[in-house]
Amino acid sequence: MSWRFIACTALFITCLLTANVTASKLVAAGNLTLTAGIVLFPISYIVGDVLTEVWGYAATRRVIWLGFACNALMVAAIWAGGALPPAPFWKGQAAYDEILGQAPRILVASFVAYLIGEFANAYVLARLKIATDGRWLWVRTIGSTVVGEGLDSLVFVTLAFTGTVASGALVTIVINQWLIKVVYEGIATPLTYVAVGWLKSRERLDTFDLDTDFNPLKLS
Repeated sequence: MSWRFIACTALFITCLLTANVTASKLVAAGNLTLTAGIVLFPISYIVGDVLTEVWGYAATRRVIWLGFACNALMVAAIWAGGALPPAPFWKGQAAYDEILGQAPRILVASFVAYLIGEFANAYVLARLKIATDGRWLWVRTIGSTVVGEGLDSLVFVTLAFTGTVASGALVTIVINQWLIKVVYEGIATPLTYVAVGWLKSRERLDTFDLDTDFNPLKLS
């Protein structure tokens, strides 16, 4: 793979890991309460769109699993760091645990939602590319985001908060997260066009997944 593919992969994973760390902070956006992860997490979907559009579903599938492995390693390292006994003069253990420590339920919800959302996003974009014969990129990027981000928000909120938050509030959280992420994608569409056009011209590649095995567990 070229350095451009490696750069896109690095950007995808950086956005994923950074969003997961910054998600511990809640921010006010008008009347909405969101996590700070909203700043970068949607970019991972945008980069995922670019990867699928240029290099295809199979290449994106490997990137998604690589991101999952990197995220798991980061979580394990953070847990191990928190479990180590703090130096007697260091007063930051409580802050470390509060900001970086996540409950197992939240972690499971995050991992499952990530895999379902990202694979749905890549699958829908690849299928729409075939259906549209490579036209109307905006239909593919926004359409795949509607499905992928919708599933991500639904799965995460449901697994993470069912039983602790009222059902009406859960629905509101899911819808708000979903709509904001879709709007984010729509605003970024012109930049996506520029990135895709530049990469296709430099890579001399425009992959159509006509004979692709869409099994998300197949890495070869």
